Amino acid sequence: MTTAPHLPDLFALSEIHGPVLRPGDDGYAEEVTGFNLAALRTPDVVVGATGADDVVTALRWASATQTPVAVQATGHGANFPIDHGLLISTARMTDVEIDPEQRTATVAAGAKWRHVLDAAAEHGLAPLCGTSTDAGAVGYTVGGGLPVLGRTYGYAADLVRSFEVVTPGGTARVADAEHEPELFWALRGGKGSVGVVTSLVTGLVPLRTVLGGGIHTRGEHAEALLTAWAAWTRTVPEEMCSAFAMMRLPPIPQIPEPLRGGFWARVAVAWTGDPAEGEQLLAPLRAAAPVEVDTVEEMPLTAVDGIHMDPQDPLPARESCSLLRDLTPDAVRAFLGQVGPAVPDCPLLFAQLRHMGGALSRPAATEDAICARDADYLLEAVAVLGAPPDAEAVERATAALHTAMSPYGTGRTMVNIHGTPGDAADRARAWTPETYTRLRRAKATYDPTDLLRFGHTVPPASTE
Repeated sequence: MTTAPHLPDLFALSEIHGPVLRPGDDGYAEEVTGFNLAALRTPDVVVGATGADDVVTALRWASATQTPVAVQATGHGANFPIDHGLLISTARMTDVEIDPEQRTATVAAGAKWRHVLDAAAEHGLAPLCGTSTDAGAVGYTVGGGLPVLGRTYGYAADLVRSFEVVTPGGTARVADAEHEPELFWALRGGKGSVGVVTSLVTGLVPLRTVLGGGIHTRGEHAEALLTAWAAWTRTVPEEMCSAFAMMRLPPIPQIPEPLRGGFWARVAVAWTGDPAEGEQLLAPLRAAAPVEVDTVEEMPLTAVDGIHMDPQDPLPARESCSLLRDLTPDAVRAFLGQVGPAVPDCPLLFAQLRHMGGALSRPAATEDAICARDADYLLEAVAVLGAPPDAEAVERATAALHTAMSPYGTGRTMVNIHGTPGDAADRARAWTPETYTRLRRAKATYDPTDLLRFGHTVPPASTE
């Protein structure tokens, strides 16, 4: 375990333009706390980087002192503890530049999708953001990035043109398909094992509006809606992006009436084609069960948060996922047997099945490290953690759900939604064995001493 650096050792960090804080300093707690409050974060030092130069200085210091490093922008993925070490916060690096002619966005390390979405919308363009625009764009993208509109346009990493990245040791690099191609490969789906991205250039799609929202029925009608949705997903074109969810919503003001405090089955949809055609396609779902709340409408893409209704306020969350090959009648029964109306004490906030396929199944134009293209569905579970007995119930329910669905799975997860990373074997489930081995070789090239070891990272090939 790394010991706390002595104060003289911090002298090199005096060149940092942003704050450099230790436990007990004013602002330390706010600097280390991310959106997900589930994991305790107590680094020896936190650097509030204001630009790439600060990241270079921080990583050179970490390399010289052999201090392990974690990185945080918004903290939506802060589901792992940090004990000792250095935390680099990129939250101050929020610049976004849009090139409407090239249809690209240059996005700094701490920018949220909301920043990118609003800037691109002024030009009739849109990024491939996820279900919450409050999440950091860069961290999401280096994990592959599963967009709301993924079936139509593919993964967020598919549109990346280049990265500016600082590798451990403090070397600033530009990685694209021609320069540092192996680094470029690893940064698209390999998460944060090989460097700290300070900005990226990504393509944008010409889109202003979608037909989006949710079709809700009471939880007791879940089987009818899920059975209809499972059959429907086998027929819809790739312009239709959707997810089925069982939701047990708390009675809190942040949730609108009449959903507040209820038990619901919901299909969330985002259709990128002609709205009238989309409405026709939704008819079988609306006929499958009594619809209590229907929020589907043509909306500006800037309102995309209203489709999946992710929490907007920080909370201690436990998330997990599995990739599924199919959603057979037996799989439907297995899913409902764990989270359906026959399990009234299920502690999960929601359990969701996202329709994959379409553009998500096609190889990227330039090879990347994403290993989810063979999945037809993604199973995601989220719970809010409370007292220890509640946490134990959440762990049991989460494990039981993924075990019940494992006969229908690929055996893998997606790194961004994996949840708390376990041992090396658990972390490796985000990739095929071949990709995992290649990531470890890249790690040995760019981070041979394993400074970037917090979170869902891989060990360098030379460590075993």
